[in-house]
Amino acid sequence: MQPSTAPRGSSRMFSSLANRDFRFLWFGSLAAAMSMQMQMIARGWLIYDMTQSPIQLAWVMLSFSLPMILFSLFGGVAADRLTKKWVTLTAQTANAASTLLLAIIVITGNIEFWHFIAFGLFNGSIMSFSMPARSAMVPEIVGDDQLVNAVALNSASMNLSRVLGPSLAGVVIALLAGGDTSSHFAVGVVFMINAALYLVSVLTLLAIKYQGHSTMLKRGSIWNDIGDSFRYIWGHELLRGLILMSFLPLLFGFPIQSLMPVFNHEMLGGGPDDLGVLMSVMGAGAIVGSFILARIGDSDRKGFTLYLTSLLWAVTLGGFALSTTMPMAITTCVLMGLVSSIFMSLHMSIVTLIIDQEMRGRVMSIMMMTFGLMPVGAVPVSYVAETAGIDVAMLGCAVGLALLTFVLLASVPELRRIDASAKAAMAQ
Repeated sequence: MQPSTAPRGSSRMFSSLANRDFRFLWFGSLAAAMSMQMQMIARGWLIYDMTQSPIQLAWVMLSFSLPMILFSLFGGVAADRLTKKWVTLTAQTANAASTLLLAIIVITGNIEFWHFIAFGLFNGSIMSFSMPARSAMVPEIVGDDQLVNAVALNSASMNLSRVLGPSLAGVVIALLAGGDTSSHFAVGVVFMINAALYLVSVLTLLAIKYQGHSTMLKRGSIWNDIGDSFRYIWGHELLRGLILMSFLPLLFGFPIQSLMPVFNHEMLGGGPDDLGVLMSVMGAGAIVGSFILARIGDSDRKGFTLYLTSLLWAVTLGGFALSTTMPMAITTCVLMGLVSSIFMSLHMSIVTLIIDQEMRGRVMSIMMMTFGLMPVGAVPVSYVAETAGIDVAMLGCAVGLALLTFVLLASVPELRRIDASAKAAMAQ
């Protein structure tokens, strides 16, 4: 582990970036996240143009998420058993190659709907191995004292990609399509840029000196290692509560991103550039939220902040669902991005802090499995959008998010005592 000293003054907001290896990891994460955001916009635009069906967007999302449920546990074992740097590097190289192949298929006009399903399955499988290893590297590189700051800055890189990625994708499609919304060439160029960004991520990983060798004290079979992670979580009351809490945004907060092309088209009458603006301003709000948390650092009242931001997420989502004009949609997107970013970054910081180092990869993989459950919310939400309207579907998400937040507040008392519990866990 490389020690780091927190700077004073305004530089405290970026203190973890003083660590050389974390800087390379951060820039690589930004490049990979930009690629994902650009691909999401381009893929969603082309699929909706090809099918005119919100439910088809959900099926593609399911193809990406299903491997996370099936393979994340094995990715977690790989992160704890193998060298984390090379697990991540291999996965990012595979992402670059597959994205380049998809770009060629799209540009040559040979793309069919099943291609998106196939590439979704492949990329989801790759992410099952890359994300647990990458996430477990962060605390080992920066140390516990800089972890909240580092997680917040990682969140800021993701959110910065939500600003730059959709805008760039929308502009590229609008400029190259020349008014032809079904232009395969324009979407293919976006995928070419995606592949180049994945290559940047590969190069930054090669520059990192830290290897992330295994710290497992004992090794059994793969199944025993997986079983150990579940037994570890079951015996950790606070960790159990935090994992339950991670289902809130995944079931009701995130499905709106996959359905944003539908809302943009049906409620606002927007084009690809408008869709890019909506996704970008949500990312801009999220950047502000990430920097707020990075500046505050390790503060008290974490439990209160988690519940408050979850409820505010529901309120802003409801406001967005009722939007009928672009200014109103932009305003609610900014606020929604801000509160959701604080919630997600703080939640991940607490989880990472309280996990023993030898278990981080496997616990992070279980957290990833919850991301794979996004279609559990996305598929029915897409069905409601197709039958009752996209505004009704998104308003239902807002109500569901608020109700489940109150249920957790009442039924999981450990989360209400999260500050004292987290300190006790870290002191052990």
